[in-house]
Amino acid sequence: MHPNGWTLSEWAHAYAEQSLDPRRALHELRSHLKPEDPAWIYIISEAELDAQLERLATLGSPETLPLYGVPFVVKDNIDVAGLPTTAACPAYTYVAQQDATTVARLKAAGAIVLAKTNLDQFATGLVGTRSPYGAVPNSFNPEYVSGGSSSGSAVAVATGLFPFSLGTDTAGSGRVPAGFNNIVGLKPTKGRFSTLGVVPACRSLDCVSIFALTVQDADTVASALEAFDPADGYSRKPPAPPVYLSQKPRFGIPSDPLWFGDHASQNAWEKTLAKLKTLDVELVPLDFTPMRALAELLYGGPWVAERHAAIAEFMRDHADDMNDVVKGIIEQAERFTATDAYRAEYRRAELAREIQTLMQSVDALVVPTSPRLPTIADVAKDPVGVNSQLGTWTNFVNLADCSALALPAGIRTDGLPFGITLIGPAWQDAALAEFGHRWQKAAPWKLGATDRNAPSTTEATSAPEGYVRLAVVGAHLTGMPLNSQLTERNARFVESTHTADQYQLFALPNTTPPKPGLIRSGQGKEIIVELWDIPVQQFGSFVALIPAPLGIGTLTLNDGRQVKGFICEGAAAEGAEDITHLGGWRAYIQALKAN
Repeated sequence: MHPNGWTLSEWAHAYAEQSLDPRRALHELRSHLKPEDPAWIYIISEAELDAQLERLATLGSPETLPLYGVPFVVKDNIDVAGLPTTAACPAYTYVAQQDATTVARLKAAGAIVLAKTNLDQFATGLVGTRSPYGAVPNSFNPEYVSGGSSSGSAVAVATGLFPFSLGTDTAGSGRVPAGFNNIVGLKPTKGRFSTLGVVPACRSLDCVSIFALTVQDADTVASALEAFDPADGYSRKPPAPPVYLSQKPRFGIPSDPLWFGDHASQNAWEKTLAKLKTLDVELVPLDFTPMRALAELLYGGPWVAERHAAIAEFMRDHADDMNDVVKGIIEQAERFTATDAYRAEYRRAELAREIQTLMQSVDALVVPTSPRLPTIADVAKDPVGVNSQLGTWTNFVNLADCSALALPAGIRTDGLPFGITLIGPAWQDAALAEFGHRWQKAAPWKLGATDRNAPSTTEATSAPEGYVRLAVVGAHLTGMPLNSQLTERNARFVESTHTADQYQLFALPNTTPPKPGLIRSGQGKEIIVELWDIPVQQFGSFVALIPAPLGIGTLTLNDGRQVKGFICEGAAAEGAEDITHLGGWRAYIQALKAN
């Protein structure tokens, strides 16, 4: 049995139902990985797989490990203990003595590594062709590039072999391959995931990234990876819970997008904008001049010297063993002095501040993941020029300290994928993922290059970390007089739903504005409520505003979930009007207006 295109939930369900044996399933999956496929640099042996399976048996079960027995692959600039790390340069090869922090965390969650994947050498490129192990072809059409530098990791997911993989992202390497292969690419805020155990490209900018078939799967893997790593000098702790996007967000878009002659991408972009408008998204054209100026600094400025710093000793002795294009790029480091580096850093800070100020006028940016999708032949004719074009909307993101999420956005008229990327300030990863769920629900995609449809998305059953899920029933509902007490605390609307049929609703007398009282009585009917996620840090100040006889308790919803919510003292029912039969507070207010 070969689970092609399975999502994480399908793997978990199969293991929980004991319809899948990890040893048999993963050995069979391993047998499908062919050494001649340029996606792979190293495929683990049967003995190496057995060693991981033996460890898995001691770690836990499908009930205790979130990624129990789930296979994944790792870009070959990320260390896996006991396996060679090549960074796509055979002369550079070393055997890793320990797992990169990200790999260690995934293994601890139950995931199993099956292979190391191909990349543009030393993670320098967005094309997926700069490797002595071969160019990795696009999963839809082998004449086209797969994107890089995380080429093998992206194709491994797009072909349905793996539910997720690890890549890295310095200039777009975790986003461009996602856009070119119809999958999700999660580029976290710098420092959210540890980069300890990663061969640096530009260490101050590098991120470990995630490729997955769905937003939910990328989010699940991110939950396993995010943690402060004191051994990583660039690891950071999030400052506060994220501010989620509103139900009618404002997205900044390029006022003058570049397509470099790719009319299929331009057409797909215009269709995407029309679809976004149907989701009540306000599209705000912005001048992306500072973004383009910052992007040009990455390869046109002294950040190539940071790439040189990562491999200076190796390059001194083994320059002839490197890919010619990669070597030519990194050799430019010799043009820059320490003075140049400081001046460029000052310019970066100025442009980043300009970009961050511009982004304050909108909730997030949305851009084409790449302006064009070139053929392998196109890249061979102009390897540096085409590569530069692909980074138009990606190169500035890490320099400006932004978070990003690449999403599938349909199939172009020529049968190739088109993708978009959401970009937010640092630490807005969760907000982008939440909108990604909305996008997947509104514009569902096939899973990678398979013929399987993406599963429908549902709201999370509980509040994200750092939030309290609260049910409101009266004056705090959307559009009601006290709703601002939620929105000014950065609370996020989740859904409208109903209580269990054990509640009565009363209109309390002498309250301004009018307020209801919800009382659990063991009889009654389902009452309409709204669920909001409110930051824990703001919850106390919100509760302090609630007057007697109201308070906060635990409500049971009609699907069995229990959440915090408004309750009322039973004595308050005396002299109050029973409006249970109306089913909700809005109906009562409308009835008052009608009279």
